[in-house]
Amino acid sequence: MRYQRLDLNLLTALRALLAEQNVTRAAQAMHVTQPAMSGILSRLREYFGDPLITQVGRKMELTPLARSLVGPVNDLLVRIDATLGIRPEFDPATTRRRFTLVASDYLVTVLLTDVLERVHREAPGVAIELRQPAKESATQLEAGEIDLLITPEVFASGNHSAVNLFEDSYCAVVDRDHPEVGDSISLAQYIQLGHVVYEHMGKPFFESWFDRTHGEIRQVQVVTHTFGLLPQLVRGTRRIATMHARAAALLDASGPVRRVKLEFTVPHLVEVLQWHQARELDPGAQWLRQAIIDQAAALPPLSQLADLPG
Repeated sequence: MRYQRLDLNLLTALRALLAEQNVTRAAQAMHVTQPAMSGILSRLREYFGDPLITQVGRKMELTPLARSLVGPVNDLLVRIDATLGIRPEFDPATTRRRFTLVASDYLVTVLLTDVLERVHREAPGVAIELRQPAKESATQLEAGEIDLLITPEVFASGNHSAVNLFEDSYCAVVDRDHPEVGDSISLAQYIQLGHVVYEHMGKPFFESWFDRTHGEIRQVQVVTHTFGLLPQLVRGTRRIATMHARAAALLDASGPVRRVKLEFTVPHLVEVLQWHQARELDPGAQWLRQAIIDQAAALPPLSQLADLPG
């Protein structure tokens, strides 16, 4: 199909070229040969009267026109996909839809496990792909490659629909028999102890905040890339780990580690659910979003977590 002399089949290839800025990688993303993608680029260059991708030094870069096309092309293709994908009715019990959701291990622990139980009960034919947050997650949301993104409010995009899900704070966890730490810990003692920290794509929200506020003064002794390992890695040691309060509250109260209150100011965390505006009226996406929102609303208020044992 052509529109204003442009073969609309070339739009997906154009998106790949704009994203990859490389003919070979764009060809791989489109599952075509490199010569075929080179031919497509030549046709696009002829249509736009612009090279689109040029060699600058030792790397390829988008021309100013190409950079201006990134957002509109993504938006157009997402809207086409959303329009064609919408069905007049959505029946959770019979649908065979697949959704892609980006969320951290922490969010799976405190929120999404229960959401997935509901999906299993009410929509057994629905498939959910869970992806870890990545540097390209915002770009993937923009391009319509993911359906939903849950992220701290400070990282949320202002270009897409969003709703606040829940609030959280932070506490410490230590070995149950830690000889130096009682029910709370001061900033001075916190700094003095060795730390186990979680990192993914660099330092997460709390660690970045702490370093900005107090400087990089903590004694980091263990770094893990798996959030769920934090409690295990302080067990039997004098180390300390900092966790989200909601995740720490789920630890076994009689287990080998215990929660400790931080006696200094910590940042306030708000988790946000985001989706592309083009999927606003998709009844299937609406159902899944509401399931997540409902579960977030059922979480206990932060004020109750301090009363839990452990």
